[in-house]
Amino acid sequence: MTTFWFIVIAFLWTGYFVLEGFDFGVGALLPLVARGPAERRQVLGTIGPVWDGNEVWLISAIGAMFAAFPAWYSGFLSEFYLAMVLVVAGLVIRGVGLEWRGKVRSGTELALCDAGIVTGSVLVAFLWGAIFANLLFGTGLATVLGGALSLSLALLHGAVFLTLKTEGAVRSRARLAALLASAGTLPIAIAGLSALPSGADSELLWVASGTAMAALAAGVALVWRRREGWAFVATASAIVLATASLFGALYPAPLPGLTVAEMASAPYTLTVLTWIGLVALPGVIAYQSWTYWVFRKRLTRV
Repeated sequence: MTTFWFIVIAFLWTGYFVLEGFDFGVGALLPLVARGPAERRQVLGTIGPVWDGNEVWLISAIGAMFAAFPAWYSGFLSEFYLAMVLVVAGLVIRGVGLEWRGKVRSGTELALCDAGIVTGSVLVAFLWGAIFANLLFGTGLATVLGGALSLSLALLHGAVFLTLKTEGAVRSRARLAALLASAGTLPIAIAGLSALPSGADSELLWVASGTAMAALAAGVALVWRRREGWAFVATASAIVLATASLFGALYPAPLPGLTVAEMASAPYTLTVLTWIGLVALPGVIAYQSWTYWVFRKRLTRV
C-alpha cells in the first residue's frame, strides 16, 4: 500500500507539472510573444479557463503527501520552508494578476498585472526544479541546474501550447520562441537527466530519462515541421518521463535516511485514503478533460 501511494503522489505531481508547466510557460512568454492589448488578451485567453483548475493537482499532491506520508510532508515543507513561501508568493502574485487583469482599464494597472503574471510564472517554474534538485543532490550547482531545467521546460512547453492554441502573429512568434527555447532546454535536459542518481530500478530510470530526452528532441523537430498537436504531445511526454525519472530516483527514500515504509501512515488510514481516491480522482480527471474539450479551439485576436 505504501508503494501504491508513492506512485499516486508521483502521478499527481506529474499532472501538475504537465498542466501548470504550459501555464507557467505562457505567463513567462507574455511580453515576448504578444504585441499590444489585443494580443496579450489572446495569449492569456489560452490559459484563462484552465489555469486555476490546473492548480488542483498541486493541492491534491500536497494533500496526499500529508495524509499518506505525514513525515514526508513535514520534512519536505520544513526543509524547503523559504522556497515554499516564495512558491506560494509567486502563485498568489500570478493569480492576482490573472484575475485582476480583466477588471482594470488603466495602462498602469494592466502593466502591473502583466508584471505579476510574468514574475510569478518565472519564479515558481524555477523554484520547483530547484527544490527537487536540492532534494536529490543537495545545495550547489545542481540546484541551479534543476531550476534552469524546470524553467526551460516550461518555456518550451508553453511556447508549443501557444502554437497549438493561437493564430496569426502570436502563433508565429510562439513557434520562434519554442525553437529558441529548445536551444537551451535540450543541453540542460541532457545534463540534468543524465546526472540523476540510481533508484530502486536503475535500468527503468535510465530508460525513462533517455526516452524523455528523445521526446524533447522529437517535440522540437515537430515544431519545426509545424505539427503543433504532436509537438505538444511530445513535450508533455517529456515532462511525464522526466518526472517519472525524478520520483524513480527518490524511491524508496524520498527524504535522506527515511524510506516510504517508515514515513507512511497506518494501514487503516491508507485503506481509507484509497477508497477516497478511487472516488475523487476519476472525477477530477473527468472534469478537467471536459474543460479542455470545451475550450479546445484556437484563439484569434480579441
